[in-house]
Amino acid sequence: MAGKRDYYEVLGVSRDASEAELKKQYRKIALKYHPDRNPDDKDAEEKFKEASEAYSVLSDPEKRRIYDQFGHAGLEGSGAGGGFEDIFSSFGDIFEDFFGFGPGRRSRRGPRKGNDLRYDLTIDFMDAAFGKETEIEIEKLARCSECGGSGCKPGTSPETCRYCGGTGQTTRSQGFFVVRSTCSACGGTGSHIPFPCPKCRGGGKERIRKKVAIRIPAGVDSGSRLRLAGEGEPGEPGAQPGDLYVFINVKPHPFFQRNGMDIHCVVDISFVQAALGTTITVPTLEGEKELEIPKGTQYGDTFMFKGLGFPSLRSKTRGDQIIQVRVNTPVNLNNKQEELLQEFARIESEKIGNRFKNLFKRRR
Repeated sequence: MAGKRDYYEVLGVSRDASEAELKKQYRKIALKYHPDRNPDDKDAEEKFKEASEAYSVLSDPEKRRIYDQFGHAGLEGSGAGGGFEDIFSSFGDIFEDFFGFGPGRRSRRGPRKGNDLRYDLTIDFMDAAFGKETEIEIEKLARCSECGGSGCKPGTSPETCRYCGGTGQTTRSQGFFVVRSTCSACGGTGSHIPFPCPKCRGGGKERIRKKVAIRIPAGVDSGSRLRLAGEGEPGEPGAQPGDLYVFINVKPHPFFQRNGMDIHCVVDISFVQAALGTTITVPTLEGEKELEIPKGTQYGDTFMFKGLGFPSLRSKTRGDQIIQVRVNTPVNLNNKQEELLQEFARIESEKIGNRFKNLFKRRR
């Protein structure tokens, strides 16, 4: 057994390495030097075989005990570093993790689902509040209308791939390993098309424009996503088509602002209306509604119309409409208005003065 490197040195671990450490280090080496990743590289192949042999021994408690006591000589005739099936029976799960197959197995990947598509749709504020049915036009790949997606010229059919015999995989020897890989001739389908469809050139798909009807539910907001199942691109034969995802963007409104399910707005009133009270008309999502402004209303006071906000997407509840009052200061006064305001100011000044006098009297 002269010339063989120490198995612990090969894997780069200490002699007291745990099973998990052995496995982790072997994964790293196997991934780096696997023949599929290093075709026609003899040095990588030798390092891969050397690491595989080391792991097959050290991952077996009994073989590891013998190796620790007697070295390579103790393993002569024990079958350490055996053939392909022996290696895989010891740690086939590692190759499953890396390459999707073990001994005698094909890839676990089935027919691939079609690609999903995205469409960005901008809608008006009111459409978001009440919902809307609309139609969009998308461009996508679809099954070829000439061949029905087979890729074959009408009247012909696919033939079994002569390179892989219809298995979709080819097999080759790499030292004492047998490596299976996807057939490069048929791409793993197991067949080839001798007479391609002239319209899709054998691809089985063509690019089309299609109109799709969608229903926008009441209550959507910017960032909401609608899924239309099966409206994406076609998948491989036997697989489901992809889906179409419509992403919503809602235009801002000149009067309303949305906050969750609630809507906010600002209304202007004069300082006389704020002082004396009044009734004003306020726009809502459902038309105009009267709002009573009480006497003494201050700048920034808020009022509410219960249940006149946005509907919930998940229940039958609705948010509220919050109305904030903005009191305007009058400008461009005429003489009569100025006289009245000056009189008002004089009376207010007297009231404030009397209030201070009474305050000092009480303190005495």
